[in-house]
Amino acid sequence: TYPPWVHRFSRTRRFGTQAAPTSGSMGYGTPAAVAAKSLFPDRTVIAFAGDGCFLMNGQEFATAVQYDLPIIVIVVNNGIYGTIRMHQEREYPSRVVATELKNPNFAALARAYGGHGETVEKTADFAPAFERALASGKPAIVEIKLDPEAITPTRTLTQIRNKS
Repeated sequence: TYPPWVHRFSRTRRFGTQAAPTSGSMGYGTPAAVAAKSLFPDRTVIAFAGDGCFLMNGQEFATAVQYDLPIIVIVVNNGIYGTIRMHQEREYPSRVVATELKNPNFAALARAYGGHGETVEKTADFAPAFERALASGKPAIVEIKLDPEAITPTRTLTQIRNKS
């Protein structure tokens, strides 16, 4: 459920600057960022991924390190498969299954691969963390910790569960 956050707070300024699937497929961001950076080495390449999404193909971060492709992956970590959970809560309130995640420390994972890693828990800390990731010149992961209750910018899981 990270795309509504991205689209609310980020703007694509011209055609050809955003690559995204329209089908809701998971795991696309990191490998797409690796490909984009290899094709356009002079462009800043940023991938957005939910934690579950990143876990699908996050090992491609190692490819970015291996080939010195300084991408930035912003991992929105709410500890759940958010979209699936949102639909479960809407259709079967309080009867959810297989949507909670046991995640690694994504910033530490970036460093383990030889990249740059940051963890952000407060909005005010995002811009400085992003600037450090950009300045590092390495592939970087900026992990944003998000309360799973804040499922979208305008709705909470409780509101969806209670159909309010």
